[in-house]
Amino acid sequence: MSQSTQPQPQSRSVAELLDTLVASEGTGAHPHVRSGALSSDAQAMRNLADAVHFLCLLHGRYPGVIDSAARKAVDPASRRWMDEAAQAFAQERAFLSKIAAAVGPVPSTQGQAQCEAAVAAQRKALDMLAESDRHGCAVGAAIALTLDWRTIRVLLDISAQRLEMTTPRCTLPDLRDTARLAAEVADTPAAERAVAFGAQQLIAQHSGLWDLLAARAESRAHA
Repeated sequence: MSQSTQPQPQSRSVAELLDTLVASEGTGAHPHVRSGALSSDAQAMRNLADAVHFLCLLHGRYPGVIDSAARKAVDPASRRWMDEAAQAFAQERAFLSKIAAAVGPVPSTQGQAQCEAAVAAQRKALDMLAESDRHGCAVGAAIALTLDWRTIRVLLDISAQRLEMTTPRCTLPDLRDTARLAAEVADTPAAERAVAFGAQQLIAQHSGLWDLLAARAESRAHA
């Protein structure tokens, strides 16, 4: 029996998998963000203020996900990307902190202590992810953070503009360089699974944060 000559479909690259993950499950896909609660809703500024403060709890401290992942990077390609990403995210942290200081206190919301404890647990989970010894896991988390942060940065820019603050240029690594790094790190099936796992877990924590912020906004609306 002759062999079929039909071309076989090619599997997607790891970069495409990460892009799809962020697009379908990341910040930009979350109902709280898509609903306009952070941009056009009557309580948008309060909701933005809430988001800024809780993003500070999750990503505002040093060392963060990228800093911890950078300590695991040993090959030259990873080191270059990580150094660039770490420097850029240090600027993002500074911008986030400035907005948090300018926007005022955390909006009064029922269950504040429990919410802060939940985000502290998320922070611990991210720390463990970024310090993983599984080859590719920490890199996957770091890459997913830089990809999803682009949407988060839009929200930060909206906050800054409403506060009449200057918005600095975001200098996170170029998307092509990021895709190239993902491909180089995911050089075996096991490494590819680890990269995907790290990215999935990072995005899951972000989704959990937006779930929490949505619940807080709902609570304030009915207080």
